[in-house]
Amino acid sequence: MNTINIADKKIGSGQPVFIIAEVAQAHDGSLGNAFSYIDAAKKAGADAVKFQTHFANEESTPDEPWRIKFSRQDKTRFDYWKRMEFTPEQWKELKEYADSIDIIFLSSPFSEKAFNLLEEINIPAWKVASGEITNFPMLEAMASTGKPVLISTGMHGYKDISSAIDVCQKKGAQVALFQCSSMYPCPPEKVGLNLIAEMKSRYNIPTGFSDHTADIFAGVGAAALGADIIESHIVFSKDCFGPDVSSSLTVNEFAKMVEGVRYISSVMKSPVSKEEMAENMAPMRSLFTKSIVAAEDLPKGTILSPEKVKFKKPGSGIPPEKLSSICGKVIKQDIAVDTLLQTDFFED
Repeated sequence: MNTINIADKKIGSGQPVFIIAEVAQAHDGSLGNAFSYIDAAKKAGADAVKFQTHFANEESTPDEPWRIKFSRQDKTRFDYWKRMEFTPEQWKELKEYADSIDIIFLSSPFSEKAFNLLEEINIPAWKVASGEITNFPMLEAMASTGKPVLISTGMHGYKDISSAIDVCQKKGAQVALFQCSSMYPCPPEKVGLNLIAEMKSRYNIPTGFSDHTADIFAGVGAAALGADIIESHIVFSKDCFGPDVSSSLTVNEFAKMVEGVRYISSVMKSPVSKEEMAENMAPMRSLFTKSIVAAEDLPKGTILSPEKVKFKKPGSGIPPEKLSSICGKVIKQDIAVDTLLQTDFFED
């Protein structure tokens, strides 16, 4: 499978899982919150922090409908996007701050203006929101920069996904995919972790998972199933305001997810031979398995029968599975009760 490079990180087969903390609009239009989320993502162990760059006049019409009418503050969806805007200088400051604390800065553009701004501040890769997959002019512009293009597939089937990949690869761009379900929050039966392996096999490119479940389990499960990239929304509290809160992890939950992903990745990188494991466990096995022992004092000349034995630890005597091979044999010495039977106790 191909690998891609984002800044100094290699992503793909045999590489550590690349973890993205998706802030999106959790900052609620506050530049101070945006800076705080960069700190939180770094503290939680993310490799990258990701925003969304919106300019209302460039991407939306005034009558754009609400997905969910969550805001009493904003009369229209357009008004909400307007309130989410930062100035070009503020975006530059956010990128420079992320660089200064050594966390990769990403943002999804939703217009040509947003694309140009993000290219100007030199983000190292492009994240394509699933609603933008069929925006071929945008995809061509992204791919033409020579930077990797990360595509969320949430709303689309394989026809659209294949077309988007083709557009990018024709321009020579490295491409990665995310399985995601555009449901907020996403119920477990709609997560589709099985599609990670399916898309990897189909396209032979790095494939990951963008999570909207609001819990850590799907992200950790994705790592166990071979996800190369994992993205999850992050929020300071489940009591915060915003459209993505219900599908987000708190900072502490995100850190726990990162811990779980790193643990699972370590496990998956260390395959074990069952025979080698058994050999290494021989001393332990002798302690916890059982042996055939005398159920009573057995004088010399006794013919051994099943009722004259019991099975007890440790396992350093004749094992229980060998009982049939010694029944009917004559004991050639006195044996005290609870003695572990040995093969040399019997006449030939």
